Parts: sequence; C-alpha cells; structure tokens
Amino acid sequence: MKLLPKNLALGLLCLGSALALADGPASAAGQAPLAAAAVADATRPDADKARDADRKPADMLAFAKIQPGQVVVDYFAGRGYFTRLFSTAVGPQGAVYAVAPQVWLDRLKGKPLPPPVSAEPGRGNVHEVVGAASLNVPAKADVVWTSQNYHDIRIWNGAAGTAELNKAVYAALKPGGYYIVLDHAAQPGLDEAGMAKLHRIDEALVKQEVLAAGFVLDAESQALRNPKDDRSAQVFETGIRAHTDQFILRFRKP
Repeated sequence: MKLLPKNLALGLLCLGSALALADGPASAAGQAPLAAAAVADATRPDADKARDADRKPADMLAFAKIQPGQVVVDYFAGRGYFTRLFSTAVGPQGAVYAVAPQVWLDRLKGKPLPPPVSAEPGRGNVHEVVGAASLNVPAKADVVWTSQNYHDIRIWNGAAGTAELNKAVYAALKPGGYYIVLDHAAQPGLDEAGMAKLHRIDEALVKQEVLAAGFVLDAESQALRNPKDDRSAQVFETGIRAHTDQFILRFRKP
C-alpha cells in the first residue's frame, strides 16, 4: 500500500477534524422536519413562543440530534422551555427527565418552584427529578442537555461542582450519547470573580473540564453567536439580555 506524504496526510487529518466539528446546515438537514414540528406545537405557551426568535429552538433540537423514542435529560430545566420541545420531539415512546440540581433547590430556600411541566396536558412523557451527585434518572439517556446554567454550577460549587456534574452526565448517558452545553460566552481566561459577577464562562474552560471527564468534542454550533457582544456586560443587563454571545458544544460519550 502506498503511503501519503507526511505533510499531505497531516493536512487531511486536520481537514477531517475541522469538518467533524463544523456542524452546519447540511449535517442538521435530516433533523429539520422533526425540530420544526416540535417548535410549531400549538400547545406551547405564548411565553415560550415569544422567546423563539432569540433562542432558535429548531436549530437547537437539530444540533442535539433529538429523535422520537429517545431518553432526553434537561438538566436545570427552569420553567421548561426546552423540556416542552423535547417532550414533543421524542413523542409518547420517549421520555424527558427535567432534572433540578439540589444546589439550586437549596438556594431557593423554600421559594415557590416553577409549575411542573409533567402536569400539563399531553406531557405524560415528562418526569421531574432532583439530581445531586447523580442525575437520578432511571434509564440511560441518549442526550443530556443544559443551557445557560453550566456557569451557575461552577459559580456555586467551584471546579468540584462541575467535575461532579460532568461525571454524573457521563454515567447517565448511553455509549455514543450526546452531552450538549450551551452557555453565555466570556472573555478568555475569565476568573472566578468575573464568572460570579457576569454570569458568563470561558468556553475553553468548559471544554477542558468536560473532556477531562472522558468525553470527546463532537461538534460546535455558531447559531447563537453575537459578535456585537464584547462579553464584558453582565448577562441580565438591559440591552444585552437575551442577546449575549453564546457557545454551543456537543460532546459525545465514546
């Protein structure tokens, strides 16, 4: 067998790696009809629909490769924006686990929680659970999703907290399953104090921590990038809220 010249072989390897991580329209085309149908679900609350222009849910579901019959974990689901979309997309043969982190419940100190999505009509495939050292999900998951909250775990519990989370996600996933992390982008090297002040996190830090848990980086999406955001403002400030520069990373369990 004839070998390729060393520089050509290296170039092809780099090109292949770049293509694998560039998850563009072509790779998501097969997911588009299902994602669009989930977004068009008439039972979604108006409050959810009002956020669609900023959150681009069809792109998010396609990137996460959500399929009917899957088990999906929505970690730190909040008011259930993505939980409802996942519920529709996986259908009655699938299951969605909306996991509330114990650290978040502890911080609420008895304040009212958002109403459970599982109580809404047609959401019988949704299950609310509390996760601490494990995600507390009874079935192996195809996808674990967390959006705009990884930085909170890092702020509240430090590197040990996100290490515990990533270990729990790895254990909860099937081999080949996906871990999607979406969060507000920070300037490179943002320190702990900066994270707590701005509610942002350095994308490189997230990659470092998740890869250390045994995952491989499968793809990145540019769908929520905003070059006008210089990443210096706190994410809740008027003018930048809902318009932050956000990274979306898809990791895979080998």
